[in-house]
Amino acid sequence: MLKPPSLRAHLARAVPKLKKDPDRLVVLARAGRLQTTGTGSLSFEYAYTLQVVVLDYAGHADAITVPILAWVAVNQPEIFDNPERREKSIRFEVEYQNASTVDLSVEIDLTERVLVRPRTKQAGAYDITHVGEPPHPAWPQQREEWSLWLHDEKIAEWAHDPRPVL
Repeated sequence: MLKPPSLRAHLARAVPKLKKDPDRLVVLARAGRLQTTGTGSLSFEYAYTLQVVVLDYAGHADAITVPILAWVAVNQPEIFDNPERREKSIRFEVEYQNASTVDLSVEIDLTERVLVRPRTKQAGAYDITHVGEPPHPAWPQQREEWSLWLHDEKIAEWAHDPRPVL
C-alpha cells in the first residue's frame, strides 16, 4: 500500500507543528480487505480505512483537515464527486486532553488498484503495477505552492502536486 506513507509525508511537510515533531503523527490502515477483479487474473484492489491520528495537538484543526482534503482530491478524487461517498468516506473524532491540546483522529476510506499481469516471454513471472487515480478536472493540473491562513497566521503550507501517489 502506497497511500498511507504518502499522506503521512504530506502532513509532516504541510503542518509546521508536525514538521517539528513528526512522532505526534500516527497513521494506521484498518478494516482492510482485498477485492479481486473476478476476471481470472491476480489483479486486485486494496480497500481500507486509513486512520490519521495527531497526538497532543495544540493547533487549529483546519491546519490538519484542509491538507488532508487537498491530498484526497488528488489521491481519491471520487470522494468529492460521489454524494454517498462524500457524506461517509471521511470521518473524525477529537479527544480533548486538557485546555490546550487534543488528540485528533481522521478516518478516510481509500482504495488502491493493483494490476498483476504475466511477464512477456517469461513463463510463471508476473509484473505488478499500482494504478494511480485519474486527475480530477476541477483541480489544478500544475504544481503550485499552497498556504493556509487563519486570522493572518499561516497554519500550513505545501506543494500541491497534481500527480497521484501511485
